[in-house]
Amino acid sequence: MSNSDERPLIPSANPPEVAVEPVPHSVSIPLLPPYAASPVQKDRQHHLRHEIRVWTRDLLIAIGLALIIIIFLYQPVKVEGTSMAPLLSDQERIFINKFVYRFEPIQRGDVVVFWYPLDKSKSFIKRVIALPGESVEIRQGMVYVDGQQLKESYVPPQYEDLSDYGPVRVPPNMFFVMGDHRISSNDSRVFGPVPSRFIYGRAVFAYWPVDHFGSLSTTAETLEK
Repeated sequence: MSNSDERPLIPSANPPEVAVEPVPHSVSIPLLPPYAASPVQKDRQHHLRHEIRVWTRDLLIAIGLALIIIIFLYQPVKVEGTSMAPLLSDQERIFINKFVYRFEPIQRGDVVVFWYPLDKSKSFIKRVIALPGESVEIRQGMVYVDGQQLKESYVPPQYEDLSDYGPVRVPPNMFFVMGDHRISSNDSRVFGPVPSRFIYGRAVFAYWPVDHFGSLSTTAETLEK
C-alpha cells in the first residue's frame, strides 16, 4: 500500500548548471643558454690571471729581498745630540751600512758610526777628517791635513770653532774624526783618533723625520792646493 505522502524521485531532465572558471593557459618562457665566453675572451682572462700571479710572485720576492737587505746589510739607528748638525738633527733616524767597509776603504768625508773609544757601550757618529799616517792641525778653526787646508762646505760659519789644535799625526789603522757642529762636538780633538776596528758602519740614508728623508751621500771634500 502506498503512502500518499511519498513522491517518487523524478530525475531532472535539465540538471542545474555548475559554473566552471576557465583555467588560463600557462605561458612557457624559453630559457636562455648560459653565457659562453669566446675563445679570444678565454685567452685574455687566462693571460690576465697569469700576469696577476707573476706580479704577485715578483712583489713577494722583492719584499723578501728588501727585508733581507735591511736586516743583514743595514741597521736603523737613532741620532742623539746635535754634533753632526746641520746634516743630522737630534732624534733623527737613519740607516747605516754595516758591511760597506768589508769591500772598500774608509775615506775622508765618510760619516761613520763607531764605538766610543772611552766606553764601548756607547756609539758615536762623526765625519772622517784625516786618514792613517796624515798630520792634522787646526788654526783658528781652519783644518789642515798634511799642511793643506781642508775645504769643509758642510760646516756652516755659525758652527765653526775658532780654537787651535795640533799638529798631531794619525797613527796607523786609526782615523781622525770630527763633528760638523764644531763648537758642540766631542770628537778626536778630545779622545784622539779612532781605531779602524771600532768603526762598524757608514751613514747612508735618513728616513725620519719625513722632511729629512733621503740619501746621506758622502761628501768627499778636497784639500786646497
